[in-house]
Amino acid sequence: MNSSIIEIKKPIISIQNLSVSYEKGKNAVNKVTADIKKNSITAIMGPSGCGKSTLLRAINRMHELYPNIKTEGKILLNDQDISRLSLIDLRRKVGMVFQHPNPFPSMSIYDNVISGYKLNGIRQKKSKRDDIVEKSLQDVALWSEVKDSLFKKGNFLSGGQQQRLCIARALAFEPDVILLDEPTSALDPIATSKIEELLVKLKKDYTIVMVTHNMAQAARISDQSIFMYLGDLIEYGKTKVMFTNPSDKRTEEYLTGKFG
Repeated sequence: MNSSIIEIKKPIISIQNLSVSYEKGKNAVNKVTADIKKNSITAIMGPSGCGKSTLLRAINRMHELYPNIKTEGKILLNDQDISRLSLIDLRRKVGMVFQHPNPFPSMSIYDNVISGYKLNGIRQKKSKRDDIVEKSLQDVALWSEVKDSLFKKGNFLSGGQQQRLCIARALAFEPDVILLDEPTSALDPIATSKIEELLVKLKKDYTIVMVTHNMAQAARISDQSIFMYLGDLIEYGKTKVMFTNPSDKRTEEYLTGKFG
């Protein structure tokens, strides 16, 4: 593997020799090691089937939902081995936003934002819940658009608004890290631009790790980029450097559209 590795004094996430397999003898992610910098946007790029979403989902142990998936290696979050954390604690610290906006259709906007607390049996006073909902919606620039409709279901929202609602739902737990799996691929260019602006603002308070097929998006908003190919981490470095002077020919070929 030819990779440029960023030296990070105290990474918020340390991925150490991580392998993930869906079937015996074939790794979808193969012995990946990378440190993720706090208060930054890290993009994970690569062609379809390269392991980027598999890597992302390992960070909050989503693979444990499927008994056939085997994970080896270690991931540390603030120096804690995530395998030793309870899933509730881990997912409070590591929020997840998916490719397609997926607000809970039977819940109001208010209940969507606060749903993580309810689903985990965490009770709070109404005033505290109100504060969490308002702050989370303010953080995603959605409050002014929905404050008079909090107790309506969110099906009247546009796709971009629904995705911001999903990000607000992740922020409600005040996580350290937000994972996003191609969060704008189902959105139009205007909604995509709003989400990108939002993510750049959010990195002041959160660490963002994002899978994207959109190389232009990675170039616009990410601080660091990981390029993966066939399960291997090929290159990892500052985005500007990777896009202007990649150290591996496969990275260059991907970024110039020769495959992918």
